[in-house]
Amino acid sequence: MAQRILIDPVTRIEGHARITIHLDDDGIVNDARFHVTQFRGFEKLCEGRPFYEMPSLMARICGICPVSHLIASAKACDAILAVRIPTTAIKLRQIMNLAQIVQSHALSFFYLAAPDLLLGMDSDPAQRNLAGVLQSHPQLARDGIRLRQFGQQIIEWLGGKRIHPAWVVPGGVNEPLTASRRDQILATIPEALRIIQRSLDWFKRSLEGYREEIQSFANFPSLFMGMVNEQGGLEFYDGYMRIVDATGAIVADQLDATRYQDYVEEAVEDWTYLKFPYYKPAGYPHGIYRVGPLARLNIADHCGTPLADQEWAEFRSLQRGSVLSSFYFHYARLVEILFGIERIAELLNDPDILSDHVRALAGPNNYEGIGVSEAPRGTLLHHYQIDAQGLITWANLIIATGHNNLAMNRGVLQVARHFMSGTAITEGALNRVEAVIRAFDPCLSCSTHAQGVLPLHVQLLGSDGTVLDEVWRG
Repeated sequence: MAQRILIDPVTRIEGHARITIHLDDDGIVNDARFHVTQFRGFEKLCEGRPFYEMPSLMARICGICPVSHLIASAKACDAILAVRIPTTAIKLRQIMNLAQIVQSHALSFFYLAAPDLLLGMDSDPAQRNLAGVLQSHPQLARDGIRLRQFGQQIIEWLGGKRIHPAWVVPGGVNEPLTASRRDQILATIPEALRIIQRSLDWFKRSLEGYREEIQSFANFPSLFMGMVNEQGGLEFYDGYMRIVDATGAIVADQLDATRYQDYVEEAVEDWTYLKFPYYKPAGYPHGIYRVGPLARLNIADHCGTPLADQEWAEFRSLQRGSVLSSFYFHYARLVEILFGIERIAELLNDPDILSDHVRALAGPNNYEGIGVSEAPRGTLLHHYQIDAQGLITWANLIIATGHNNLAMNRGVLQVARHFMSGTAITEGALNRVEAVIRAFDPCLSCSTHAQGVLPLHVQLLGSDGTVLDEVWRG
């Protein structure tokens, strides 16, 4: 008989979600969905606040990637000020953003994904965690902790604290970098480079053992979207938007990121709090695209630093055209960590990085501002409108994780169909359904901003777990 399998909660991700898998009378998977079950309405909560408070307020959206929201929010406020940001301030913002890319990717790869990769998808769940990794592969576990510390320490040294630093402000940054602090950061670069290079070497050797996962983890043709610089290189702070297809052909290039509404639209479904952005010219749901590390390496012509360019070329040789399997998000994160470390060193060695001119001061000169940057999980957009007093009247946030929502749902279905059928459902198969979501590394606290009438399902449970009553809305 037909049945529904519920995975609740999805583990080793940021935020709260569940997965439902529907099997027909023959035990064949006919549907699977990724439900985001939390709601945080930051777009409404910030209305009425002074626009200059927005970077610090928006950083509170997430404790893992607060710098991403600082950067995108500050850029939106820069547009409201209509000022030219000092060059040194831009470079300092870039350093902090890259440090966050490094620490967030290290968290995803070493803390959340490594238990599957090192211990096996079918291993004992009681051991399949960071503690199990530390016991079985202590060096790799320490490397992950050290890489995350590298990124977090830079954020603290620049911004005063590791979580929700208030250093990035409208018009630039709060204070310049000192020579002693620059040298302190530069001294940590060699160790970080050694760690990421040996991590890449290990991961590339291990790929042969994950053929089935590579084949089935959201491995399908789609569009890929992200930011590139004027030379077509990997970019995280400012540049043009580029969209490529599954063959690697450019579908749209040099798109103005602040005109995102021309090519990105958002749909809403009644079974999740996470919206569904899509490529507007293709319509919904055919305009499915992916963002984040995999997308960025697919759309870029190069990375732009020596070691990362070598790894990028090797990554792109995996497949003719775009690299399609979302399992390779893990690989792409390691390449981006390498790029981030190299690029931080380049920026710190820039002659004007110690300039005292790090902030442009002004009042509001525009009633609207849009800020776009590349967060660890992909393209992040902050869009604000203000009144004559400089108070926020409207805000729209399109979070990186949201862009991937269509792809995550299709990936869950693909994995479920590949590993599940008949009456015998193994724990390893269920873990793989979760693991495809981990490959995307969703940040759900950032991204749950559904609109319209919110769906609601409340259950009243007895002490023995039986459902005494339930109410549905939406």
